[in-house]
Amino acid sequence: MKYKHIVFDIDGTLIDTEYAVINSLIKTITEITGRTPQYESLKFALGITGRNALELLKIPDIEDALKRWDRNMKLLQHTIQPFSRYQRMLAIPFYQEAIILGIVTSKTYQEYYSDFEPLGLADYFSTIVCADDTDEHKPQAAPLVAYLAKAHVSPENALYIGDSIYDIQCANNAGVDSGLVLWSNNVSNPIRADYYFKTPNDISKIL
Repeated sequence: MKYKHIVFDIDGTLIDTEYAVINSLIKTITEITGRTPQYESLKFALGITGRNALELLKIPDIEDALKRWDRNMKLLQHTIQPFSRYQRMLAIPFYQEAIILGIVTSKTYQEYYSDFEPLGLADYFSTIVCADDTDEHKPQAAPLVAYLAKAHVSPENALYIGDSIYDIQCANNAGVDSGLVLWSNNVSNPIRADYYFKTPNDISKIL
């Protein structure tokens, strides 16, 4: 087996957070500016850090906006769920193949603990890299480079799986093979990746 580590993005890959992320951001921007943006206009925020999204939106007080966004996100916590079949897929005995599962996400650790841990998937993953761990973020290589160093694994022995162009670019920049999940891919033009997964179960088939 070529891959020793299968590394996952979280939002849009392991769990369905689009509704909560976009609607909480709409509420936050409306509170701050008095203007209500359109849902589709904020999809660019999926897959990058909240801070980067707010900077691109030219929100003046980023710290205040992050606190508001976090508060509004918690109001929609009940809408966040794992994508179907992940629980069964992750239960496949990867360890019999000497494969380790990890995470590289644009979430902060605070967001990781509040949004992801309660869903019952966290125990499957041994190495976690969050936005707090690097100064640069996806699509730059830094998050995956940090993972490789933390997990003591070489780029050719890792596969990074995500749902957005940012994930694939991050993998390419780090010299890591990439897999694109198609169940939440909203990009109109095809993204070039090494693998494409229509369902979570497809991931186990490459092993």
